[in-house]
Amino acid sequence: MDLISQLAWGATGWGDELAYGTLLTIQLALATLPFGLALGLLIALAQRSNEKSLVSAANIYTTIFRGLPELLTLFIVYYGGQIALQKLINLFTDTYVEVNAFVAGMIALGLVFSAFSSEVFASAFKGIPAGQGEAAQALGMTRWQALRLVTLPQLVRLSIGGLSNLWLILLKETSLVSIIALNDLLRNTNLAVGSTKQPLFFYSVALLIYLALSLISSRGLGAIEAYAKRGEKRVA
Repeated sequence: MDLISQLAWGATGWGDELAYGTLLTIQLALATLPFGLALGLLIALAQRSNEKSLVSAANIYTTIFRGLPELLTLFIVYYGGQIALQKLINLFTDTYVEVNAFVAGMIALGLVFSAFSSEVFASAFKGIPAGQGEAAQALGMTRWQALRLVTLPQLVRLSIGGLSNLWLILLKETSLVSIIALNDLLRNTNLAVGSTKQPLFFYSVALLIYLALSLISSRGLGAIEAYAKRGEKRVA
């Protein structure tokens, strides 16, 4: 059987498995993104709080999850979550439950993503003049309205570049979930390699798929960044 025919769909090839793995990789990254962004924004707001306990908690959080290896975070969430959930369930019943690998991967990657995105948001906040919030409140806006209508649009514009880089990193780090038996692109590639004994071919195919996802993401993120900065004046 020639190499290209091994990418056929159905029982004779691995094309459908690689396609499914690619789809799951994209789904995992897209599910992790809003979770990580929301949590990262909350952490950044906590760092700006006047409450010292919130500032300390936020700093400890970012120090931990920026310092831990992503793979170790994944193991802690997956296996530690399994143990904690089972002990909780055992308080009421003897039923055995198992942590969903997709959810565990999303949480683990989201925790790491939020720690780094909080730093991006924190830097973006510093680029927004403090007087704008005061002016918004002077116009009769509530703090929530000022945040939603004045601060957040500028926050998006100032942070989009850093967040774009984090998205590309997240897209590649989804490959870590293969270690907890989630059938993403890398795991299905490993299965194909084990079955066909063609590591160079299948890893090259996976490389091209990851590269294509990164290029498509870069083009899309570039368009989003251009749209977010459409109101900026160009200085000659």
